[in-house]
Amino acid sequence: MDIQDNYAPHRRTLFSNRQLWTLVWPLLIEQLLQITVGIADILMVATLGEETVSAVSLVDQINLLLTQLFGALATGGAVVCSQFLGAQAVDRAKSSAVQLLHTCLAISLAIMVFGLLTHLPLLSSIFGAVSSGVMAVSDKYFLITICGLPFVALYNAASALFRAQGNSRISMHASLITNFLNIGGNALLIFGFGCGVEGVAIPTVVSRFVGALFLLLTLIKSRSSLLEADKLFHFRPDWRLIGKILSIGIPSGIENSMFQVGKILVLSLISTYGTPAVAANAAANTLASFQVLPGVSIGLAMLTVVGQCIGAGQPDEAVRYVRKLMTVCYVGMILLNVPLWLLTPSIIGLYNLSEETAYVAFIMASTHAFCGVVIWPVAFALPNSLRAAGDARFTMLVSIASVWIVRVGMSHILTATNGFGIGDWLLWSGAIVAEWTWVAMILDWIVRTVFFIARFHRGGWRGKSLVN
Repeated sequence: MDIQDNYAPHRRTLFSNRQLWTLVWPLLIEQLLQITVGIADILMVATLGEETVSAVSLVDQINLLLTQLFGALATGGAVVCSQFLGAQAVDRAKSSAVQLLHTCLAISLAIMVFGLLTHLPLLSSIFGAVSSGVMAVSDKYFLITICGLPFVALYNAASALFRAQGNSRISMHASLITNFLNIGGNALLIFGFGCGVEGVAIPTVVSRFVGALFLLLTLIKSRSSLLEADKLFHFRPDWRLIGKILSIGIPSGIENSMFQVGKILVLSLISTYGTPAVAANAAANTLASFQVLPGVSIGLAMLTVVGQCIGAGQPDEAVRYVRKLMTVCYVGMILLNVPLWLLTPSIIGLYNLSEETAYVAFIMASTHAFCGVVIWPVAFALPNSLRAAGDARFTMLVSIASVWIVRVGMSHILTATNGFGIGDWLLWSGAIVAEWTWVAMILDWIVRTVFFIARFHRGGWRGKSLVN
């Protein structure tokens, strides 16, 4: 059976509960595995001291920005393919897949070359306040990891194409492979050969290459594939399809990039409070990544489900699925975060941080946990339903305004005034003042929530289909 059979006119493109679960659970496992690699990296690097932990956490913010950029481009491709599949336009979906892969590869190569040519000025302009030791380690880590950017781009694009078909298990298998190689390589180079930060960076690049290769080969060989090898190697740009992909990918990419730039600027502010504040922020961010696992997974599933509903001309079904998925999201957030918060002190203890640094990390992680359960799903999972419908420009405008005005702006105001004097009354001083940046983050979530709920209920996204 080929892909034409899967999306033939006599087949429904909507999803049963079992199909939704089959889509969601591999996404949850995949996200968990990706975060596990991050924790393993930090724990192994922690044996090299707080200076190296700080350097890796700083550069990883840039790497995350770039990863999210290509995740956004992949989102554009996934939305376009999902809508074409929902409309039963399989040939157009296949063409979109080829355009997505080549677009991502070209952009990633350009960024990689730029990073290699400007690495030291770039890092100095962003993290100039850090010590010379942290900067030297940061530069080495950045130079190695930027070489893996094309593999990140291809990995994200191929994963998105599988998800567009409702198949999230393949990318989960790829995540298993990359995680095994990454963690095993870290252990071998750091503990076996006594390497420094390069012992973390090199396995990261190698694992990304293997993961991207696995996904591309599987995509080509799959019986229900969106990708045909002859078209992959005989590329001819289809600017109309590229335009459709970029109509989602560019707003999402700008949104994600500006969001991450805002986080980097906040991190630069945190770095002025010393290495303890940076290390505490790094540990808390790792825990925060775990805390939102259900929301991230549901958000990815929405791209497929809502995209196919809109392509099939059934926006009412899209609303029904969004409500169902959001309910599952909240249940999952509660079931995960309650036991995770109870284990937070023990998890932070694995980082070998000083008592002051561990305390600051606990306050940050706790703030994120309690507010995240209530607000995060609507602020970040729900807008994926709008993007899947083609309404990416609205989410971009709201997100950019919120992150710059609220998160960045209020971070500077709250830290400068120690929370308008509230911190003085609470005896907040030193590194713990950086906690106000997390309060500003929660305010950012609240603003997003108000706008996204209003947009969803007003229904302006219903007429944004890309297949008309």
